[in-house]
Amino acid sequence: MLVLSRKKSEQLIVRLGDQTMVFRVLDVDRGRVRIGIIAPPEVAVHREEVARRIWPEDLDALLAQCESQS
Repeated sequence: MLVLSRKKSEQLIVRLGDQTMVFRVLDVDRGRVRIGIIAPPEVAVHREEVARRIWPEDLDALLAQCESQS
């Protein structure tokens, strides 16, 4: 797992093949972070609770892998 620190207005850019996604920190307030995401329409972006309903087994395996790396 890659862990990065970003301040308000800073961005992360993820490139996967020919797909580029931009994650921008919009606001940090009282322990909450607002993140804006720009992604191609064919890239699915969901909150965790929604993703768990859509892909429960796949997400559990991915999260277990992340936990083992931290």
